[in-house]
Amino acid sequence: MIQFKYTILYVPDVTKAITFYEAAFGFERTFISPDNDYGELQTGPTTLSFASETLAGSNLPNGFAHADAAQKPFAIELGFVTDDVSAMIEKAIAAGARLYAAPAVKPWGQTVAYVRDLNGFLIELCTPVAH
Repeated sequence: MIQFKYTILYVPDVTKAITFYEAAFGFERTFISPDNDYGELQTGPTTLSFASETLAGSNLPNGFAHADAAQKPFAIELGFVTDDVSAMIEKAIAAGARLYAAPAVKPWGQTVAYVRDLNGFLIELCTPVAH
């Protein structure tokens, strides 16, 4: 058996990142380590987690690419489904996100937009896909 359980973003400040995702998207904080090196948010069946860049560096002796909000985003995104993309964009921007791509309706009928979080990670905000 295998299950996709969590995604971990490496950030300079775990508490600041978690506070942003709580305010921007309403996710619930479930854990932050006493040393502020690791934290988790409940987002549904998959947990969104954060590790400090210091902790990441200790786990990855060969290093890693740091997220940089001043550069283009990595070739990966977090996808959050919502019934109201425009309202979610407004809430995310009020919490400190930056709009990266305005809402657009895809040929399959889904509305999709992109914002970047405080650390530059790319977030897709989209309506559900009708199957």
